[in-house]
Amino acid sequence: MNQNEHNLVGDFNHYRSKMNEKLLSGDHKLIKRIFNLDHNAYQEGALDKKTKELLGLVASAVLRCDDCIKYHLEGAKDNQATKEEVMETLGIATLVGGTIVVPHLRRAYEYWEALESELQ
Repeated sequence: MNQNEHNLVGDFNHYRSKMNEKLLSGDHKLIKRIFNLDHNAYQEGALDKKTKELLGLVASAVLRCDDCIKYHLEGAKDNQATKEEVMETLGIATLVGGTIVVPHLRRAYEYWEALESELQ
């Protein structure tokens, strides 16, 4: 893994953790409930966790949320999604979202490569 790939994943996770801690340290009931709902929505249910992460990835790409895309790529990777499954999922997202999703598709691919290189 090269230094830029490490920074891509490491920097994202560091910032996300730091800001989540700040947000959740306050007495903001609504924010805490939203975070809890988000966490619980991706737990095992009628759909397995990997499927839910891939669904989240489609929605995130169509809505063009790069942070959300990274979050769901990590969730997909953590739940043993293959590169082929992720690429098919991103293909569906690009089909549904249109060509405006292509820049997000590029960044998603770059982030997936960085995640893959962490395992080597």
